[in-house]
Amino acid sequence: MFDWIYFGDVAPYPTDFTALIMALLLSFLSGQLLAWVYMYTHSGLSYSRTYVSSLILIPVTVSLVMIVLGNNIITAFGLLAVFAIVRFRNIIRDTLDTVYILSLIVIGMANGTQLYSTAMIGTLAAASVLCYIYFTSFGSRQRYDLIVNLHWAESLKNLGSLQQLLERHALKVHMASQRSVQDDKGADLSYRLLLRDPDRVQDLLSELQANTAVSRVTSMKAEEESEV
Repeated sequence: MFDWIYFGDVAPYPTDFTALIMALLLSFLSGQLLAWVYMYTHSGLSYSRTYVSSLILIPVTVSLVMIVLGNNIITAFGLLAVFAIVRFRNIIRDTLDTVYILSLIVIGMANGTQLYSTAMIGTLAAASVLCYIYFTSFGSRQRYDLIVNLHWAESLKNLGSLQQLLERHALKVHMASQRSVQDDKGADLSYRLLLRDPDRVQDLLSELQANTAVSRVTSMKAEEESEV
């Protein structure tokens, strides 16, 4: 009944259907794994459900392409001509998103050329490295985790007491800006703090507000330094 499936391909070389199914299945599972890693580790603003879906389809498609090509150079050139017609207008803004696509293309190529062990090991290696980058925050530079703005009402010569207060809560204290107020002996100050315990921010703010020389206290969480 299903003999037409086995004899439907009339190419010069017979199709190994076991290898074909294995290649497509492994490509699908590899795409699923990296798609789940991407969903869990993505932290940017440009998340797209269709992009995640494409991560599953890319290795399957590439694997099928490699099987269709085989060692036939004429088919390869014909396929390149077809792909040249297709234009991808979607701009990938995050370089890490591009890494996902490239990884899955290579995995699909490995499955399509029946390098199954290489494809599986490559998938696990890529997933492990991507998880390592996410969990270790590799490449991020966070020198300070809190910005405190306040008004100091006394003379700037008396800032020693304020410095001591801040140092009780912070490992590193850096005065980012100082702006003198006209007709006032005080100044508006801005500090960058690397806190000893980030969970005790409210204790720090309470002590600052209790200080009679301090007013207009505001705080803001410092973002990680990143390249733009």
